[in-house]
Amino acid sequence: MINKILTFVLLAISVALFYVLYRSIQGSIEETKRIKNTEMAVIERLKLIREAEIVFMEVNGRYTANWDSLINFINNGQVPILERKEEIIQKAYGGEEVKVHIDTLGFISARDRIFKKNYTMNVADNGIFQGYNVKVGDRVIKNQKAYKLKVGDRDTQPPFTEQGIITNIADVPVGAEVKRGMLLINFWDYVFNPNVDVARIAEVPEGDGAKFDIFVGKVDKAGLMVQVIEVKDSKPANPERKESNEAKNRKPLRFGSRTDVSTSGNWE
Repeated sequence: MINKILTFVLLAISVALFYVLYRSIQGSIEETKRIKNTEMAVIERLKLIREAEIVFMEVNGRYTANWDSLINFINNGQVPILERKEEIIQKAYGGEEVKVHIDTLGFISARDRIFKKNYTMNVADNGIFQGYNVKVGDRVIKNQKAYKLKVGDRDTQPPFTEQGIITNIADVPVGAEVKRGMLLINFWDYVFNPNVDVARIAEVPEGDGAKFDIFVGKVDKAGLMVQVIEVKDSKPANPERKESNEAKNRKPLRFGSRTDVSTSGNWE
């Protein structure tokens, strides 16, 4: 009888220990997954902030450390569409002078400039055009065949290297001779989630309301004062990335630098 009771007790203890071990392992796996997903969200947010700051810099000649200003720019700003032309003037003594002319063709919204990316499809080689496989309004994917081209005795169908929506197709008749580099197709796609809440762009994902630390300043580079920016995660999900970590082997996720002209991210 005692042996049966002892066996039962030992079995119960074994089951309890197994459950505790299982929950410990499972909890560790789930925590690792949570940290990975959170860091992916933080990186995506930093990329969006970086792009917004770069476009802000293009328009205003400086970065901004004011989140309200950045949010207002994304929602209401306008970005000029510039065309750059070079004029080569022959000098009497045989030299050349290059004059650069920059014209403003129009404006696009800052949001479109930040969230969207435009792509082009050019003729891959000299040959005879055989027709398009797509039309305006189509959404295309990577490796989808774009058009037909006869190069010598070989028939080819060059693929798209990016995905997006077709906005324009050049008027090229079937049988026409085309040259390598000739523009055929314009298309675009979102590079950031268009449904993101811009009003919360400063908040660290899963950071309980914490905001990214942002620094904007100037540094002297060869006698020239240039703009620098640094934005970093103020509340890392990964404990190894905390600034107080003595090992300091993994810094908080960030882009830019306080001392160098860079917008690179330390995850890249």
